[in-house]
Amino acid sequence: MITRRDAVIALLAVAATSVVLKAADKPAEILHSTVFNWDAMKVEETKVGARRSVVRRPTPTLDELEMHVTTLKAGETSHAPHKHPNEELIIIKEGTVEVLNAGEWKRAEVGSIVFNASNELHALRNVGSGPTTYHVVNWTSPGMKGQPAQ
Repeated sequence: MITRRDAVIALLAVAATSVVLKAADKPAEILHSTVFNWDAMKVEETKVGARRSVVRRPTPTLDELEMHVTTLKAGETSHAPHKHPNEELIIIKEGTVEVLNAGEWKRAEVGSIVFNASNELHALRNVGSGPTTYHVVNWTSPGMKGQPAQ
């Protein structure tokens, strides 16, 4: 037999689930012109270095713009070679890296810019003697969000 307590708990669970689902269905706010100050970026330590998440939101012309800053310890790799439908730029702020780009490993130093095209295998590793820091700018063109890597 269902008690009054059981019914109240069930109603609260349904209400809470409804609120969560409505929030998940709500589109993210469009990103307009803004400044992201370095000192305001929260640093998240990782096993290979650190990450600063900057933004992940739609813009007036993109389904999503995602930016972050990664710091890798000497000798570390950000992740295994992979590919995805979105395109990205990587801008080397400090250190020396090698990037898997167009099927070969290429050296990139401070100030270098790397472009990773849609669905092309890429990777990055720190080949310097100290940390390397780089800015990553990913964008998802309209209609591409949620598309699987090819």
